Amino acid sequence: MDSPSSNLYPANNDSPARKKLLSLRLALLRLHKTLLNMERREYEREHGHVNTGELFRLVIDHSQFAWLHNLSEFVVRIDETLAAKEPITPEHTSGTISLARKMFVPTESGDAFQKKYFDAIQRDPAVVIDHAELARLFNNEPPDSSTP
Repeated sequence: MDSPSSNLYPANNDSPARKKLLSLRLALLRLHKTLLNMERREYEREHGHVNTGELFRLVIDHSQFAWLHNLSEFVVRIDETLAAKEPITPEHTSGTISLARKMFVPTESGDAFQKKYFDAIQRDPAVVIDHAELARLFNNEPPDSSTP
């Protein structure tokens, strides 16, 4: 019997490229949850407890959570690729991992997301752990598909 997650994206179930993309997706979802929880704690410190419905509204509309939209959109793009009928090619997976590698560079001098990500790593040890998992995934791939 198939697991529920294997039926979620039925196309090309056993390819190594698909498995790498699923691994990236899972790592990004864990990171997203950790970052969301961190922002929720910060928000609740200042404004008091929020329930799940209020949190959902905040994630969509509040500026404190806006930087997480990039991560959400990245996961959605991966989901669309996994749900497509076309087989997932090693080149597509490599390109997606390369984009993620560039996006998840925590730096004080990067784009707005990278700066917020840098701050998150400084503030929350759970983010450090999730970042380390993502770094391990990146380290298992060649730096860039265009290099020999």
